[in-house]
Amino acid sequence: MNVTVIGSPKCNLHDMGADHPEQPSRLYQINDQIIASGLEYVVHFADATSASKQDLLLAHDIDFIEKVFSSSPVENDERVWIDDDTIMMNKSLDAALSAAGAAIMAVDTVMGKQSKSAFCATRPPGHHASKGASAGFCIFNNIAIAAKYALEHYHLARVAIIDFDVHHGDGTQNIIEDDERIMFCSSFQHPFYPFSGDEPTRKGILNIPVPAGTKGSEWRELVSPWFQQIDEFAPELILISAGFDAHAEEDMGYLRLVENDYVWITQELKALANKHCEGKVVSILEGGYALSALARSVVAHLKTLAME
Repeated sequence: MNVTVIGSPKCNLHDMGADHPEQPSRLYQINDQIIASGLEYVVHFADATSASKQDLLLAHDIDFIEKVFSSSPVENDERVWIDDDTIMMNKSLDAALSAAGAAIMAVDTVMGKQSKSAFCATRPPGHHASKGASAGFCIFNNIAIAAKYALEHYHLARVAIIDFDVHHGDGTQNIIEDDERIMFCSSFQHPFYPFSGDEPTRKGILNIPVPAGTKGSEWRELVSPWFQQIDEFAPELILISAGFDAHAEEDMGYLRLVENDYVWITQELKALANKHCEGKVVSILEGGYALSALARSVVAHLKTLAME
């Protein structure tokens, strides 16, 4: 089996309100498009297990973890704002633990060679959550937890994270910036939330700020230098922060990518994975709020991962 799609019903129960863009319908739409495309007969599906506090400690401070747990509402109608954009209700902690657990399970799946690649169809997303804070719809940083888990549990020497969300993966950078075993590549609209990513960084953190209105052909030219540097880094595992909110149909961002651009970057990363790490790729859903565009882009991404 080339691709395992990992999810959890608990991720559908996190609900920040009908007016919030990060909503359960994102996962429902993805699932419907997978079925409509016929991919359900090609990929394997697995239910995520929940991350433990010990798992979360791979990427987050203990005081922050305890604060999230203690802030978790108990009553059905209770809502707690944990940052200006992120709300917790009584099902949110379970969803966040399932999303982080799915990321760990995805690493186990590809490292155990049950599938060459794995995709986490989960929410809430993660790449804005830093060591000590939730932010930007994100409670815990799923991809940073996956990277640290892979390094520690499988004793890897080099892991690469590639983030093509419309927003800079500032939380991921915060967590991995002192760990030179991790290469981090992030392309993002700039200036734009979270208004970071243009500052000097260490070798191995490759940020590419992209102006609003950038089309796919221009974006491909801007990010292409990543591939030689990833090749030289020779990762033992490639992780993708798969945000699809740089799509032209999005009104949460102003880049002009289309499905073929996601196919292209998936092909490039898959080729590097085939060269350096026996095809091992873990992809984790981040942004994407224009529901039809999100679902079509995820299916294009999965089809590319599934190809021999």
